[in-house]
Amino acid sequence: MLNKILKGKTIILGSASPRRKELLAGLGIDFTVDTNINFEEVAPEELLLQEYPEYMANGKSYGFYRELLDDEILITADTMVLCSDEIMGKPADRDDAIRMLSKLSDNTHKVLTGVCLRSTERELSFTVTTDVTFGKLGQDEIEHYIDKYRPYDKAGSYGVQEWIGFVGIKSIHGSYFNVMGLPVHILYNKLKEMV
Repeated sequence: MLNKILKGKTIILGSASPRRKELLAGLGIDFTVDTNINFEEVAPEELLLQEYPEYMANGKSYGFYRELLDDEILITADTMVLCSDEIMGKPADRDDAIRMLSKLSDNTHKVLTGVCLRSTERELSFTVTTDVTFGKLGQDEIEHYIDKYRPYDKAGSYGVQEWIGFVGIKSIHGSYFNVMGLPVHILYNKLKEMV
C-alpha cells in the first residue's frame, strides 16, 4: 500500500536499532538500513528536555555521510526516557541499569521519540510522547531481568516488549510502538506527506 503511495522512493533507515527495523518493516514498505552517520549526540544547554529527541533525530539526519539523491527519503530517530526530570539514556553498566529500573519502579515516566524525515525536497520532524507506569519491581526481578536480557543498548534500561514489560508495566497512555522506539502510526501518515 505505502510502496504505491511512495511512488518508487527509496527509503533509508538511519538507525542500527533492530526494533526500529522491525517496526518499519511492519509498515510493509521496502527500505535499506544505512547507519553511516557522523553526529555527536550532545544537545545545547538551552534546549528543553522534551526537545532533545527531535534535536538528536535532526542531527543524525544532517550527519548522514553523503547528500541524498532525488528519489531518497532518510528516516532518523532518537528515543529518550524521562523520569522526574532525569534523562535516562543507555545504562553505563549493570549498577546503572539497576539504578534506573529501581527509579522507574512504582513510578510513571515519559518515553519521547523524535523522528526526522528528509528528502532533497522537504523535511518533516516530530516528537511523540507516551506515558508508561511500572508497578512495584522487586530487587530480585530487576536483577533477573538485567542479567538475562542485558538491556545495555536500551534507553531507560528496558525493552517494553521483553519480560520486564510483561510483568512490570501497569499502564501505557499513548503509542506502545513509540515505547519500542518508533511511533509507526504517525510515521506512516508523515511518509505519505513526503510525496
